[in-house]
Amino acid sequence: VLKMYQKLIVALFYLLVLLGCSKEEVSVKPPDINQSYKIYEEGLDAMKNNNFFYAAKKFSEAEKILPQIDQAAKALLMSGFCYYSINFYDEASFNLEIYLKKYPASKDLEYVYYLQALIYYEQILDEKKDLGPLLTSKKIIKNYIKKYPNNEYSLDLKFKLDLIQNQLAAKEVYVAKYYIKTQKWIPAINRLKNVVNYYDETVYIEEALHRLVEIYYNLGLIDEAQKTAKTLGYNYNSSEWYENSYALLNKDYAKEKSRLEKDSKKKESGLIKRTINKILNK
Repeated sequence: VLKMYQKLIVALFYLLVLLGCSKEEVSVKPPDINQSYKIYEEGLDAMKNNNFFYAAKKFSEAEKILPQIDQAAKALLMSGFCYYSINFYDEASFNLEIYLKKYPASKDLEYVYYLQALIYYEQILDEKKDLGPLLTSKKIIKNYIKKYPNNEYSLDLKFKLDLIQNQLAAKEVYVAKYYIKTQKWIPAINRLKNVVNYYDETVYIEEALHRLVEIYYNLGLIDEAQKTAKTLGYNYNSSEWYENSYALLNKDYAKEKSRLEKDSKKKESGLIKRTINKILNK
């Protein structure tokens, strides 16, 4: 029994020693407040000198040790902004995501979400490339406008949303033209109808309607071609695309147009001569 008791004492002793070591190992010195402000100031100086990458690193470092929550939040936001300024979009987005998780009650949330929207918007590629960034950016911007409908950032994002709509329409027309070239009429029609149904306020609506007229005409669907041409003419009768559709459906149009242009030039020439004569006879 005595031996067992001695062994228990020894075991408790080693346990206390181990616990003591653990406490020593996990003990951390409190952050140096002056040092945290110094690091933050280094970030500001670097940003003023357009050294945004170094500034981002410093702001991230300062955020971890600044004593007040609002100061730390500001540092993390500045880090995200600096990464955004040099097109380090992944790093910027990562920092902003952390910001939203750590500081959900921040007074700067409107700006943070705006910066997020800009990050996605600025990664949009042209209409020949991937559609993903366009759709993601559209969704984020629409959510922002819905959440903050009347602030100054929403005004800017509404303009950008119009540009996104145009690019999405451009993508549909681009793909439709490829299908037309390869004579895949059904998918071409579907793409063009997407423009008519979803992007009718973009600059590509007129071309989409004209391309539909072309396809219907080539397929012998004259009634459909004429109906679509009427829609184009009713809404955009002064456009070049309507003129092209009209010429396609009216074989004598080219001759008539040529005659009208000649008559117009004759009238214009006569007017110029009469004006010169009036000037000379004053």
